[in-house]
Amino acid sequence: MAKVTGGDKLEARLKEIAANLRRASTVEVGWLDGATYPDGTPVALVALINEFGNAAHGQPPRPAIRQTIAAKSTEWRDKFAVLLKANGYDTDKALALMGEIIKGDLQQAITDYSGPPLKPSTVARKGFDKQLVDRGIELAGIDYRVK
Repeated sequence: MAKVTGGDKLEARLKEIAANLRRASTVEVGWLDGATYPDGTPVALVALINEFGNAAHGQPPRPAIRQTIAAKSTEWRDKFAVLLKANGYDTDKALALMGEIIKGDLQQAITDYSGPPLKPSTVARKGFDKQLVDRGIELAGIDYRVK
């Protein structure tokens, strides 16, 4: 009959993993509190208006973020599982890595977005016709934090 040893080490490791998962944090990705334009306008407010539009000013919705979340949620979940395992079930580390991935995906979504064309007056003011990109503040303002 075979004898199995090392059960105490396995039990200790499983308890460590369980404790780490119990204290699981969250990751927030987007335009965090405090990110503003030079005039003090919150970047999150501008992003919200860009995402949902502003009918009163004739600005159509440009849902780059919602489309990205819908398209990538399953992929992000699967990547998180891989990162969690690869990082010894260290939730903070795995969430920080996921924050970087999601941040990059959202920035790419804004860069790649092609939706309703800008008004001629907006193109004249900006000097180009790319939606969601003006001074790059909204794009650069995407960040994450693990809580």
